[in-house]
Amino acid sequence: MLSRTADHLFWMARYMERAENTARMLDVNYQTALLPQSADAAEQGWKGLLSISELSGDFAKRYGEVTARNVMDYMVSDAGNPSSIRSCLMAARENARAVRGTLTTEVWETQNQTWLEFQRMVATGAFQKDPGAGFEWVKFRSHLSRGVTVGTMLQDEAFHFLRIGSFLERADNTARLLDVKFHAVNSEFFGAVGNGNGPAKDVEYDFYHWSAILRSVSGFEVYRKAYRNVIQPERVAELLILRPDMPRSLAACMNEVVANLKMIANEHSGETLRRAGRLQSDLQYGRIDEILATGLHAYLTQFLERVGTLGVGISRDFLVPVAH
Repeated sequence: MLSRTADHLFWMARYMERAENTARMLDVNYQTALLPQSADAAEQGWKGLLSISELSGDFAKRYGEVTARNVMDYMVSDAGNPSSIRSCLMAARENARAVRGTLTTEVWETQNQTWLEFQRMVATGAFQKDPGAGFEWVKFRSHLSRGVTVGTMLQDEAFHFLRIGSFLERADNTARLLDVKFHAVNSEFFGAVGNGNGPAKDVEYDFYHWSAILRSVSGFEVYRKAYRNVIQPERVAELLILRPDMPRSLAACMNEVVANLKMIANEHSGETLRRAGRLQSDLQYGRIDEILATGLHAYLTQFLERVGTLGVGISRDFLVPVAH
């Protein structure tokens, strides 16, 4: 396969996954903002969302004040923000158009229709009138895109590059979400909740906070089924880092990345595959108590660095070396 074709497929999948992840984060913040809370707490929630995507500086230059409306406009429909839902869906569609002949008709039509429908929703104000429904629509279109890919495409190199793009992006986002959200409630996690020294300061707030994080990764029902008890921060971390049966966990993502990397391996990719396998093994044999003992923030920061290095390696070994 031509490296340029592989590049378009890889980034088509990454951008579609990024649009979904952005919708998930915005949705959980939007729903949380409806709960009784101080103005400062609400503002911190929106600031946290910007920091997850490393966009705080750009937002401050262009919008200044952090308000729900400003952040929503910036992250949904701002063409100048490369991580907005609009930019991601457009980039996914453009990458799909560039390799139209490699995709099945169903995959192309799904990408194209998603972009056209999103433009209509923004132009008519439908997205602004009911953001919750808009975010659900973005998630549904991403699910549809992956499902059509699995259901209609030949499982050849093109298919494997699509899968690698999806799961590398998902691993990166899950780690960022965990890092920022756990940091936001650092005192509750290690104080009132995490070490058993006393009751939580606000049990009701704590429940809604952690359940919101779980819902943002479609993990609320999964948590209940896996642990069958009250929501505990250390269990949330374990579910989203180490559980290979949780679809959006770091372990599940790396299992998919490694499996698909093996299918496209060439004479240049040995080091990249080794790094991916090492990261997969660390997750496979890791223990949550060890991770928490050494520091969750430090662990996730290192994970993000390793995923970034892995992405660079994949670009070097297989793709067109251009910035995205």
